[in-house]
Amino acid sequence: MVTDQNEKKRKLTPAEERRLAAYEAISQELAEQGYRRTELTVGIVKANIFAMIMGIPVVVIAFILFLAVNWGGDIRWMSGAMPLLLVVAMLALIVVHELIHGITWALFADHHFGDIEFGFMKEYMTPYCTCKCPLTRGKYIIGALMPLFILGLLPMAVGIGMGSFFWLLLGVIMTVSAGGDIMIVMMIVKYKSQAEDILYLDHPTQAGGVIFEKNYQ
Repeated sequence: MVTDQNEKKRKLTPAEERRLAAYEAISQELAEQGYRRTELTVGIVKANIFAMIMGIPVVVIAFILFLAVNWGGDIRWMSGAMPLLLVVAMLALIVVHELIHGITWALFADHHFGDIEFGFMKEYMTPYCTCKCPLTRGKYIIGALMPLFILGLLPMAVGIGMGSFFWLLLGVIMTVSAGGDIMIVMMIVKYKSQAEDILYLDHPTQAGGVIFEKNYQ
């Protein structure tokens, strides 16, 4: 577990306190059913550092592919008001990123959007989305990575295919912004369990999730 201790000590909002109480109730219920709890959370600062490091190869590979596919062709570089448009789009898509998490997890959640909550961590100027009910491994991962595919990899592919530097750069930025999601999924994939019954639950106040396991082989 790599959560920053300062994040654990921060003052919770009333919404977070309600989610924490609901989470403890779910944890207690699952414990009574024989589940063992393991937290896989990550500090916001560590996630941001990971995203910046991950961004280096993403930028290099994206630009190599962009130039290789469009070399000698009609490359549309940014001009005029496009840099400002890029900034506006990036800020808007940060919110859309969380909406995509919510919409995807809502498809799988027991009470759909009733199990989804959005919020904002003012200490880190970071919006977030959380699912309040346990999900299976595949469903949790799909919800975690969907913004990467829709807002990051897809625009990047469009930019490479169309020779549009605007779409390439937007895709690169949104791919890097999904670094925290990628880090959480990597932690889940690396976690080896001998249990036959495993559930995944978003942590109510921290970035990352909690694994509940029972029926060990």
